[in-house]
Amino acid sequence: MSSDDLLQLLEDEASPGGANEHWHVLVVDDDPEVHEATRFALQGTRLQGRPLALWHVHSAQQARAFLADPHELAVILLDVVMETDQAGLDLVDYIRSDCGLLQTRIILRTGQPGYAPELGIVDRYDINDYRTKSELTRTRLLTALSAAIRSFEQIRTIAENRRGLELIVRAAPGLLRPQALGAFAEGVLVQLAALLKVRIEGIVCAQRGSPFERGDERTYVIGAAGSLSSLVGLPLDALTQPELAAALRQAFSARAHVFSSHASVLYLDCGSHDAAVYVATSERPLELVDRQLLEVFGANITGCYSNLRRFEEITYIAFHDSLTGLLNRSGFVRALDESPSSDAQRWVALVDLQQFADLNDGLGQEVGNQLIVAVAERLRQQLGEHCLLARAGGDVFGVAGPRRWVNVDTLQAVFSEPFPCGDHRLPAQAAIGLVQCAGETTAGLVSLRRASIALNRAKHSSHGRHMFFRPEMEERVRDRLALAHRLREDLERGALQVWLQPQIELGSGRLVGVEALARWPDRDSEGGWCPPAVFVPLAEYTGLIGQLGEQVLDRACAALCELDSAGFSGLQLAVNVAMPQLRQARFVGRVRSLLQRHGLQPQRLEIEITESVALEDPRVVRASLESLRALGIKIAIDDFGTGYSSLAQLRDMPIDVLKLDRSFVLALDNPQGAAFAETIIRMAQRLGLVTVAEGVETTEQAACLHALYCDIAQGYLFARPMPLAQLREWLTQRAATAG
Repeated sequence: MSSDDLLQLLEDEASPGGANEHWHVLVVDDDPEVHEATRFALQGTRLQGRPLALWHVHSAQQARAFLADPHELAVILLDVVMETDQAGLDLVDYIRSDCGLLQTRIILRTGQPGYAPELGIVDRYDINDYRTKSELTRTRLLTALSAAIRSFEQIRTIAENRRGLELIVRAAPGLLRPQALGAFAEGVLVQLAALLKVRIEGIVCAQRGSPFERGDERTYVIGAAGSLSSLVGLPLDALTQPELAAALRQAFSARAHVFSSHASVLYLDCGSHDAAVYVATSERPLELVDRQLLEVFGANITGCYSNLRRFEEITYIAFHDSLTGLLNRSGFVRALDESPSSDAQRWVALVDLQQFADLNDGLGQEVGNQLIVAVAERLRQQLGEHCLLARAGGDVFGVAGPRRWVNVDTLQAVFSEPFPCGDHRLPAQAAIGLVQCAGETTAGLVSLRRASIALNRAKHSSHGRHMFFRPEMEERVRDRLALAHRLREDLERGALQVWLQPQIELGSGRLVGVEALARWPDRDSEGGWCPPAVFVPLAEYTGLIGQLGEQVLDRACAALCELDSAGFSGLQLAVNVAMPQLRQARFVGRVRSLLQRHGLQPQRLEIEITESVALEDPRVVRASLESLRALGIKIAIDDFGTGYSSLAQLRDMPIDVLKLDRSFVLALDNPQGAAFAETIIRMAQRLGLVTVAEGVETTEQAACLHALYCDIAQGYLFARPMPLAQLREWLTQRAATAG
C-alpha cells in the first residue's frame, strides 16, 4: 500500500463521535520551524471523521501554564530537549502525576537521537510513541497521530464506562437515603447530569399518581431544574412543552425506555407506581455506550424508586388516619413542628365529640365510624383550605391555623347541622380546648399537650363546652403529676398510714367497730396531711388505687389483730374500696388471702362502697359484692343519699349496711332534714339493713338519731380518726372510765 493510499484510508475512516467535535492536539517544541511544519502537514486533516485542533507552546514552562487550565487533549507532540536536556521528560511526569492526564497520548519527538528515553521511562509514563524529527515525515506523523487518537478513544471509552458504572454504584445508596420523592428526583437529576455530562436543566422526572393526593392517578412531574423547575407538581397535561410531554407519554404507554435523536426517556417499572426520567440530548447526541449506561442506571434506580414508594406508603400509614385520611396524632405533631410556630396568630384546637361512646354502643361501631368520617369531611369542607386538620384520637379532632378560622364560633358552627350517617342524620356536640401558640418557637407536642389540658377542663366544666389554655392550668397538671410521683414512691416505701375511727352503738353506747381511713403525710408541710379527697382520686386516675387499697386493708387487718391481742376483741372492721379494685379479677381472692393470713373471720370485715360506685357498673359491682358476701363479708353502702340510685337498684345489690351521709346528720336540726333522715333509716330497717350515721358531732344529733332508731354512729362527738397506738390509749381510758 502506498503512502497516499494510507493517508486516504486514515482521512476517510468514520468515527462514532459527532462531526462538530475536534481532536485537540498540543504541540510543545522550542523550534518555531517545527511548529510551522506541523501546522502545514496537518492543515485540513481529519482523522476518524473529526478535524484536528492544534495548540502551540514553545517551552516546557509555557506548557505547564497552558495545562493549568483543564483541557481534553487527545495527543501531545512533545520535544524532549528544550530549556534543559530533561525538560521534555520532566514535563511528561508533570502531565501524568500533577495534571492527572492519564488518557492523553504522548508522542515524543527529538532532533538529537542520543537523548532517547529509556524503555523503563516509556513504560512508566505510558508514552505512546518516540520519533526523531528527521524521520517524522507527513505520512509517518499522520500514522502516529491516528494510532495515538485511536488509543485515546479506546482508553477514554473504557474510562467513561468505568466512571459511569462507579457513578451508578455510588448513586444507589445516595438515592435510597432520601425519604421523599422530591429528594429522590433531585438525586436522579444530579446523578444523570454527572453520568452523561449534560446540563441538569434538561432532565425531568415524572411519576404516575399525584405526590400530593391519594387516588389521583394522573402523571405528575416530581423533579426538574433550571427553566423547567416550575413544572414540579404539575400534571403532564398542563405542560407547555409538547415534545417533552409526548416522550414521557410514549415511555409510560410502551412501558419501556425511549431513545430518539433529541431526547432519551428512562422508564422505571415499579408495578402500579411507575415513573420515567426525560433527558434532553439535542446538544450532545448520546453514543452507544451512553445508552448502555442509561439502561444500567435505569435498572439500578428502579429498585431505589420502588423501595422509596414502599417507604412513602409506610410513612403515609404511620402519619395518617386510615378511616378519615386526615393526619393522625403523630402526623399532626410532625406537621406542627415543620410549619412556622413562632407566629403568635396560630391557634391549635382539640375538638372532642361528646357522648360518642354512648352513640357507638347504642347504634354500633359502623354508624360511629360513619359519624367520624362525616365530621372529618365537614371539617375539610369548612376549614381544610385554611387549616391543618387531624384525627388526634378516637373521637378527637385537631385543628391548627389562624385565629380567624380556629375559634369557638367557627368550630362550633361545624356541628350546627346533623351529620348524614347512612340511614341516620345524627346531631353532635363538641367540647373544645384551644391554645394560642407562643411568640417563641413552640414544639408541636407542647401545643397539643396544652390544647389537651384545656380540652379536659372543658369536658369537666359546668360553664360551657370550651376552654382556653392558661399557663396556670399547666402548672396544676405539673403539680398533679409531681404529686402522683410522690404517691407512687410513698406507696412503695410504705409511707402511707392507716388511722381508725371508732363506731358506737347508739342504744348501748358500746364500741362495736372501727373504720379504717388512709392518711398520707404531706412532705411539704411539717406534721401536715394530704387530704383523702385529693390523693384517693389521684390514685384512681394513675392506677395506684389497687396498691393503695391493698395496703390499707392489710394494715387494717393487722391493726384489728393487735386490738384483739390487747383485749379489745370482737370489733367490726370497715374498709372502703374503689371501683377499680372491684374490677380487678383477683380482688376477691386477695381479700380472702389477707383474712386467712391474719387469722380473721370474714364476718368481722365490712367492705364499703359509695353509692356512685354501686351505680357505675352495676353488673360488675354486683358480681364482686356477691362473691365477697359468699365468704361471709358484710357489704355497706357509704355516703347514702348523695347519689342518684333508685330503690330498685339498691334492692338488687347484696348489701347489709346503709351509711347515712353526714350532710343529712347536719340537717337534723330542721324538720325537713330530720324527715329525710327518718325516711332513709326506716327504709333501711324495712330492708333489714343496719344503719350507720357519719359525722355525728353533737349530743343533740346523737339523741335525734337514736330516737329515729339509727343503729350505729361515728363522728367527732365520740372520737376522731387516730393511729393505732392512740386508739389503744383511748380504748384503755374508755374501759377505765366505764369500770
